[in-house]
Amino acid sequence: MTAPRVPLARTRPGHRERRLARPTGAALMLALASALLIGPMGCGSDSEPPPSGATGSGAQRTAAPAEVRLGYFANLTHAQAVLGVSSGELARAVAPSTLVTRLFNAGPSLIEALFAGEVDIGYIGPGPALNGFAKSRGQGLRIIAGAAANGVAIVARPGAGIATLADLKGKRIATPQLGNTQDISARHYLVAELGQPDADNVIPVPNAEQASMMANGEIDAAWAPEPWGALLVMKSGAVLLAEEKDLWPGKEFTLAVVITTPQFLAAHPDLVRNVLRVHRGWTDRLNRDSATYLPRLGDALNALTGKGLPPEVFATAFARTRFTDEPLESTLAAMAAWSYDLGFAKERPDLTGLVDTTILRELEQAAPTAANHAATPGGGVDAAPATAG
Repeated sequence: MTAPRVPLARTRPGHRERRLARPTGAALMLALASALLIGPMGCGSDSEPPPSGATGSGAQRTAAPAEVRLGYFANLTHAQAVLGVSSGELARAVAPSTLVTRLFNAGPSLIEALFAGEVDIGYIGPGPALNGFAKSRGQGLRIIAGAAANGVAIVARPGAGIATLADLKGKRIATPQLGNTQDISARHYLVAELGQPDADNVIPVPNAEQASMMANGEIDAAWAPEPWGALLVMKSGAVLLAEEKDLWPGKEFTLAVVITTPQFLAAHPDLVRNVLRVHRGWTDRLNRDSATYLPRLGDALNALTGKGLPPEVFATAFARTRFTDEPLESTLAAMAAWSYDLGFAKERPDLTGLVDTTILRELEQAAPTAANHAATPGGGVDAAPATAG
């Protein structure tokens, strides 16, 4: 069950929002088959894949496309996309191509759009990215950067008899969607850590419906990405049991990544580079001067959804989330293993080729930022405040 897509509030020169039809199952299978036949270079069935590093300055290029299609969520964890679009920086970065944006509410639907050729670059959670990579046998997508880490709260309903994480055993736990990143994490914890024989007590419930279900006693707890975790505490009196990061070695795990197709990456490395330059600039600003850019992010999200979050909820959610350019590959490997163990993936994960940070590393070397623990701020993007528009 997925909430309807929220359209953009307005358009601007060089940027437009398009309503795209959801691909049918037949269209998706055709797109996947084409990806397998065409291969990474998109030049025919007997083409060789690009050599290592071919997404850099030596990559084979084609003429700039008329449009660059960007998919993302109106979520705090996709802040770089939200701010890059609202400021007009992404539209300028892909010019003379026109930036076309599409908002999604669920990762699997973004993956379908990517495979159907309706999205070129997307922001998404690692769970759907891993599943898409596996289903396309490694041919459908590449992770080119990280976007956010952590930012997931585990909360319980008052009176549910849950005082610690161990008390979650057998309780009704809501996650945003079957097979999404939080759903996989919650199920893994129950089975592998708490020793449940299965995770049938995990119930997929859209984030926006969890507060009312918790208030009515229909769910006992939630494994919730921010800002929904903080909102459940405020609206439903939920009790914070833990942040998911506390369950990870090093207290950090990937929450959102940037993806594209191998074909787009090989054909248009300059466009990918320009998009990542804007992305890195916003990662740097959010880490360096959150007091300035947190209100801008709140305004941009409000413009997309028509709904504002209470300032204290937004501030709490922001503080629990870390913005990063790093895809945190070790946590991707763990999530892929969990997905297989839980039966979401039919084969043991082989993540060879999933992450291609060639262009990201080039940008880091040319212009280090505070986000990657270097001395020079800026990230190749003008560090002056962006103009809303």
